[in-house]
Amino acid sequence: MEQVPKIASRVCGICPIPHTLASIEAMETSIGCEIPTDAKLLRVILHAANRLHSHALHNILILPDFYLPGKETKINPFSKEQPFRSVAERIFRIREIAQTIIAVAGGEAIHPSNPRVGGMYRNVSPRAKQKMADLAKEGLVLAHEQMEFMLEVIRNMQNRGFTDVAGKEIPIPRNLGYHNQGVMATAPMYGSSSLDEKPMWDFARWKDTQPWDWYMGEVIIDLEDPSYPIGGTTKVGTKANPRMEACNTVPTYDGQPVEVGPRARLATFKNFTEKGTFAQHIARQLEYPNCFYTILKCLDNLDTSGKVLADHIPRGDGSMGWAANEAPRGTDVHIARVKGGQVLWYEMLVPTTWNLPTCSRALAGAPWQIAEMVVRAYDPCVACATHMIVTDEENRIVARKLMQW
Repeated sequence: MEQVPKIASRVCGICPIPHTLASIEAMETSIGCEIPTDAKLLRVILHAANRLHSHALHNILILPDFYLPGKETKINPFSKEQPFRSVAERIFRIREIAQTIIAVAGGEAIHPSNPRVGGMYRNVSPRAKQKMADLAKEGLVLAHEQMEFMLEVIRNMQNRGFTDVAGKEIPIPRNLGYHNQGVMATAPMYGSSSLDEKPMWDFARWKDTQPWDWYMGEVIIDLEDPSYPIGGTTKVGTKANPRMEACNTVPTYDGQPVEVGPRARLATFKNFTEKGTFAQHIARQLEYPNCFYTILKCLDNLDTSGKVLADHIPRGDGSMGWAANEAPRGTDVHIARVKGGQVLWYEMLVPTTWNLPTCSRALAGAPWQIAEMVVRAYDPCVACATHMIVTDEENRIVARKLMQW
């Protein structure tokens, strides 16, 4: 069981923290292990810092879709010209601060080695605690600035009514990205597990279904636009098979796909009522300051001399346990059965796997030229969601079952 979280974290290089924590806590819930308070505080610090790093990176990726408020100039965050340069520098500084905090508390910025089953390998020093606090205070100012900038940019785009794609004026529907699926979230920050007094996720309401239950079979592309950036659209006559190319399984909650992520969290816990693509972007920006506030609160409560490893770590009797971590992209659920220190069964329900079929419904009615804008609002992590190994590239054969415990 000690090795599985290390494997799980390698699913993704952007959000290894949620996978590490959800995996470790799935083991702990299965074996019935309670961790010390200071270990939990360090984990929450890692979680909040990872959300900051991911949200900042997402800003860089979406900004080329948007215009500078009051101008007909699209934003190029890679330009050396102002104000683009200062925006990019602020984003990269937020990411740098977040990743440094992760490295200090977790051991490494990516795939941190400090978290373990039973708590953490080590606590931080008073000097390290102070360094993280100083960084978080600097970052909080930048986070407020970045949030305000992004909200202005997003509202401006929302009110434009059109955008330019390859020299063509494309209308932006007021209901861009709307869907009728529900939302799912377990906490505004961090998550929940089956050890909680009131668990916020219900194992009995989850069901794994197959891609062919939700996606069309083989189709032949019959529309092509060579002017579409970059390099034109897929060639007419190309075969595609969404059932085979989407993902390995589709998780449902109460029999339906759901939306997870920032909007789902705010809708569930903060009475956020906006819907659609722009609402998803807005919700993501609103999470910026709370991440730094959470880090500072945890640091205030952290005892650097406190115990961070449980006195006793059971080996497990085969009971099922689950942990849900509110990753940047949404609810990341890991489920495990551990017996005698060996993992008998394991399942990962990652955020983009929840979101893919919901995103498909959100695309209905959108002009195809701005379909990418709808998809990008989910910040999809397809590496996490596909869980496939290609065994025959030429014949497009994938391994359906990757692990047998």
